[in-house]
Amino acid sequence: MTDWVELEKKYYMQTIVRIPLTIVRGEGARVWDDKGREYLDFVGGLAVDSLGHCHPVIVKALEEQARTLIQTSNWYYTVPQVRLAQLLVENSCLDRVFIGNSGLEANEGAIKLARRYGHLKLKGAYEVITMMGSFHGRSLALTAASGQPKMHEPYLPMPAGFVNVANNDIEAVKSATTDRTCAVMMELVQGETGVNMPDKDYPKKVREWCDRKGLLLILDEVQTGIGRLGTLFGYQLYGIEPDIMTLAKGLGGGIPIGAVLAKERAAVFAPGDHNSTFGGNPVTSAAACAVLKYFIDNDVVSRVKKTGQYLMAKLRELKQKHGFITEVRGAGLLVAVEFNAEIGQKVLMACLEKGLLVNRVKPNAIRLVPPLIIGNEDVDRAVSVLEEVFSGIAG
Repeated sequence: MTDWVELEKKYYMQTIVRIPLTIVRGEGARVWDDKGREYLDFVGGLAVDSLGHCHPVIVKALEEQARTLIQTSNWYYTVPQVRLAQLLVENSCLDRVFIGNSGLEANEGAIKLARRYGHLKLKGAYEVITMMGSFHGRSLALTAASGQPKMHEPYLPMPAGFVNVANNDIEAVKSATTDRTCAVMMELVQGETGVNMPDKDYPKKVREWCDRKGLLLILDEVQTGIGRLGTLFGYQLYGIEPDIMTLAKGLGGGIPIGAVLAKERAAVFAPGDHNSTFGGNPVTSAAACAVLKYFIDNDVVSRVKKTGQYLMAKLRELKQKHGFITEVRGAGLLVAVEFNAEIGQKVLMACLEKGLLVNRVKPNAIRLVPPLIIGNEDVDRAVSVLEEVFSGIAG
């Protein structure tokens, strides 16, 4: 049998601390390794596999489009790209779309758009305020935008134009605002650094401040968009509307894609300002159309909301039984369990041994981001494994 782990060590850049598991097949909320063992997947490609692994509607869309047209470049119109743009606009509060290849590209596009707006409308303002604990991507610009000093240190000096302020603190946003500020960029829920939830009224306060000062509000919904929080888009949960929004992860259901959406007044790109060779590719756009249409036609978000509430209730029962669990937090099917000690990796590996995939987001916390098509039976199985693991730790 081929040792894929050893081959990876020989040929791949060692930038990732991988889990010792080689996944070769997936279906729904389950995956199988190269030894044939089955696992319940509560990582879901890091909140990407919104309809689970190899959902029939995605497979069909890929097969049909791959037989028809794969790539043309953006010099030409293609039907899947225009259809996707139409679906996104007609089902959101935004007016214009640009489609790229990833969340990183979507966020880069959003920042470029905000700077262009600043040049045109705000006397050359270019700075973007972001939050500590945020994660927006791994390019140099988005590393600077992400409010995590540990990410900055290996690459100093950081690109200029970003001001990181305390999260969940409207006074910090106000204090950081100057005549150089063109936008505030935020995740409604900070997923990568522990599923950090905002105060209920914080997003509204940021929206009001942006309105008062004439700034753009950019919502990074790379992780929270497409049903993850129990609403199609996260902004709907908090009763606000962004000027610019970014999507990726769940939009393609496993196929790499990203999108920048903007209100008409903020959509100030002119021809030549922005483009992408592969962005809005017919195949990726066809897959995203299939995902989005399935969500809308089958009211997947209602299921996410109900299943998420069930999961949270079950996890809170575990919290009552195990004193080392300090908090259970999240919304929809973006959930974290935090501990009073740095046992996150121990919990992850114990779950892996028992056939459950979870994600360690901090030394003392795990994250659960399963496919959005799971039901209560899947939750029961996952919670049963967690109960075994937690009981072993307590023992």
